[in-house]
Amino acid sequence: MYYSTTYPSPVGLLTLACHNNNLVGLWLAGQKHHGRTIPDAMIKKDDIPVFHAARKWLDSYFAGKRPATADLPLAPIGGEFRQNVWELLCEIPYGEVVTYGGIAQKIAAKMNKKSMSGQAVRAAVGHNPISIIIPCHRVVGANGSLTGYAGGIHTKVKLLELEGADMTRLFVPSKGSAL
Repeated sequence: MYYSTTYPSPVGLLTLACHNNNLVGLWLAGQKHHGRTIPDAMIKKDDIPVFHAARKWLDSYFAGKRPATADLPLAPIGGEFRQNVWELLCEIPYGEVVTYGGIAQKIAAKMNKKSMSGQAVRAAVGHNPISIIIPCHRVVGANGSLTGYAGGIHTKVKLLELEGADMTRLFVPSKGSAL
């Protein structure tokens, strides 16, 4: 069974999902791909240990502390390529950003390939089912463009500002599909 609960956060209402005491989803209200990885209906149930742990993690995060992703039992649902990308996202240090191209290079090396499509990486990052905790908001375009956040660019900016990221070379694009 899949269970869900909500968490009121400074960036809006979050929906959390779990299965077998593992967190499998965290989506912002209105986020693209909200709940799409969950194969069955979710039953609302607030009193589950993993939800208590996730709330504590989120409380700490939004208080400006640096909780570790490894502090929670995460089990995002997705294929091997996406899992590999999401693992790399968890390695991005708090308050820092990396580019889609940088992740593509690491994935290519891990898969013993000469190169990897930046578009494939962008799609995997965009389909991250555990937003914030798996920090896809820390990925930017090669030119510093704050693009590609399924929860909205304004939320990406808020999260990076909360983390104290250096925003001087980053910018919100004036047009594009990720706005």
